[in-house]
Amino acid sequence: MLFSSTIQGLEKGLDYAALTQKTIAQNIANVDTPNYKSKAVSFQDVFNEAKTKQLEAYRTDKRHIPFARSGELSSVRTYMKAYRHTGNGVDMDKEQANMAENQIYYNALIDRLNGKFNSLQQVIKGGR
Repeated sequence: MLFSSTIQGLEKGLDYAALTQKTIAQNIANVDTPNYKSKAVSFQDVFNEAKTKQLEAYRTDKRHIPFARSGELSSVRTYMKAYRHTGNGVDMDKEQANMAENQIYYNALIDRLNGKFNSLQQVIKGGR
């Protein structure tokens, strides 16, 4: 196999980071919206979904139990805690810290992916 499962794992990590970034940006955009409840991506749900998808198998009989879960798993959770008198649940300091943490995670994944592609490029060029 030309591409190892590491690249696929990095791709799933980038998908998680992109969903997290989108969720944080949505929270920040709604910081002044009355009764808006903060949302966050559940890493555990994303991880469990990825594990389940890997267990899909070919069924030779429709009576066999499917390996995949029935129904989609939602990875984005809504939190009901309100920080303001307007009922808004966005803590701007927390969101900015989460965004910085997610950016570091994303950059680490990109660096690792670049390393993998550079290794492949070296192999293709014959080690030169």
